[in-house]
Amino acid sequence: MLLRPIPCVLAALFVSSTVQADDFQLQRVLVEGARASQLGIADSAGAGSAGAKDLAGRIAYRPGELLEVTPGLIASQHSGEGKANQFYLRGFNLDHGTDLATWVDGMPVNQRSHAHGQGWTDLNFLIPELVGRLDYRKGPYSAREGDFSSAGVASLSYANRLVKSIASATVGQDGYARTMLAGSPEVAGGSLLYALELMKNDGPWTRPDGYRKVNAVLRYSQGYANNGWNVTAMSYSGHWNSTDQIPLRAVEDGRIGRFDLIDDSDGGQARRQSISGIWRSTDTDSASKVSAYVIRNELELFSNFTYFLNDPVNGDQFAQPDRRVTTGVDATHTWHMHRSDTLSSDLTVGAQLQNDNIYNGLYDTRKRARIATTREDHIVETSGAVFVENATRWSDALRTVVGVRANNYRFRVDGDRPENAGKAHDTLVTPTLNIAYGPWASTELYANYGHGFHSNDARGTVATVDPKTLDAVDRTPGLVRSRGVEFGLRTEAIPKMQMSLAVYRLDFDSELTYIGDAGNTEAGDPSRRYGIEFSNYYRPYKWLSVDFDAAWARARSLGNRIPGAIEGVAQLGVTVDRSGPWSGSLRLRWFGPRPLIEDDSVRSKASVTLNGRVGYQLAKDLQLELEAFNLTNRRASAIDYFYESQLAGETAPVADVHFHPIEPRSLRLTLVKTW
Repeated sequence: MLLRPIPCVLAALFVSSTVQADDFQLQRVLVEGARASQLGIADSAGAGSAGAKDLAGRIAYRPGELLEVTPGLIASQHSGEGKANQFYLRGFNLDHGTDLATWVDGMPVNQRSHAHGQGWTDLNFLIPELVGRLDYRKGPYSAREGDFSSAGVASLSYANRLVKSIASATVGQDGYARTMLAGSPEVAGGSLLYALELMKNDGPWTRPDGYRKVNAVLRYSQGYANNGWNVTAMSYSGHWNSTDQIPLRAVEDGRIGRFDLIDDSDGGQARRQSISGIWRSTDTDSASKVSAYVIRNELELFSNFTYFLNDPVNGDQFAQPDRRVTTGVDATHTWHMHRSDTLSSDLTVGAQLQNDNIYNGLYDTRKRARIATTREDHIVETSGAVFVENATRWSDALRTVVGVRANNYRFRVDGDRPENAGKAHDTLVTPTLNIAYGPWASTELYANYGHGFHSNDARGTVATVDPKTLDAVDRTPGLVRSRGVEFGLRTEAIPKMQMSLAVYRLDFDSELTYIGDAGNTEAGDPSRRYGIEFSNYYRPYKWLSVDFDAAWARARSLGNRIPGAIEGVAQLGVTVDRSGPWSGSLRLRWFGPRPLIEDDSVRSKASVTLNGRVGYQLAKDLQLELEAFNLTNRRASAIDYFYESQLAGETAPVADVHFHPIEPRSLRLTLVKTW
């Protein structure tokens, strides 16, 4: 699958400006560098940006893995291909997106008060060939960022224009096929970007995934990135079967194989439609941006993780339908103040509004047929935030960014049980401070401090009884504060090399736990994470780049390990960009072991995977590419859990490791035509 942007994407994401005496003139330029220098730009060692070339060098099995360009981030999967990824970063098992804020073209991807998991982040609607830029930031150090951003933020931007139209066709093992068509003709003084993607994938599973996806984008834009506007419509539809995690004991004693399943009716379907718009205006003294969006998401998800533990007759499958309409508007205005040759300041004020109108539920099912209702809810969750941020360059060596953000959330839940209905609200003020100091040539030091937060599920803020057992429960707070501190450095003292190093601590007032099959939210104990991250990017020649990232973290809650918390990750990549007609890359990924239980008596094993890609330019406008995943055919886990389950024929629950295997070695061949 050609999960990469077009190497020449862009005309509209990256622009330069030339200020003349009488006017302000915008010039369109094409930025070809893979990773632009962050010296004098980034506020921390954990912030950065990846352009089209760096993204083009990634080898991704699924769209969500494009986020792995963020150093220290791992994207995994424990179910069918259409389900949202599982993410790991900075000592967190982020579940399906909690504490990792993800944005695509100014629209939030995280879904709050979701039927399956708080902050649900489904990136299957992403068309990677359209992505021209990915900006990332780790830690709660920006007043611009709000919900789910404590561990990190990933913001992807689509191009307004493509330099060339593109068509691609991919075939691969395990029933994989994909076609994609995109272009951006000039229409009525602007650009009309269109893209259509069709994909199917069965995977290596005994019962094929049967994943089918239809994805489309239509955008009209005028102007350029800092002076212009665009309106975009997107549509995505997918349906799939799921081979969820399986018990290790059943594989070891031969009852099932590694790619078998327990419940052959697990799976789901998802749909997403959106309309969004962005307007920007920039001159010598100020810059303004307004974005607005309407997003409709629908999900029908069927899962069975414990098999026959709760219901020996019908089994433990449950359904979690979720449909919602999300509307929002973000606005910022910045004043540029130039007080002297060395002293300048930017003052930014902003406001963000978001409303989610949600209908979701939890049902006991058998073969996807409902047999009992645990809960049904109508949720209206509304949030508003204002922030002020001042970025000042005091001298050639010293600059600061100081900000404060005020957040207000209102929750209203109407459900089938009056005891769990009602209204709640919460407010939180989060300050931030960033200091960057560059005492040496091509080197900067950073000190960062900030508060962040994540919202809890709205249902937990008003609940008084467990919907499954009817036992009394405590209400959870609407917003949970995090506090972070970080010290780092970034250097380009070695020619053609970019290096960064960060040491951080992140505290949460409580860990969020959502019990999906029980339909309740638990606000856990306070937690603390320490960690260190190293990132290195070396480009000795125009056609060759080498990148290496490594991260280690220590996560504790009241002295105990946090199950699933990532402790170590590393990636090594080598990319050859057009050495004659040839191009290619290799990427080695180490996904370290994790504690699966609080006392660390059960741990997952580490996994190492090697992926590769080679391309050959058949003609000026025609390229052939071969991608290979898990080249060494390692038998490892994509994810591991430890909990009790009960299989048919077992007379009592068994505590066991449950795992989802990584896919065996597979190949995909792609033909790309441009014009």
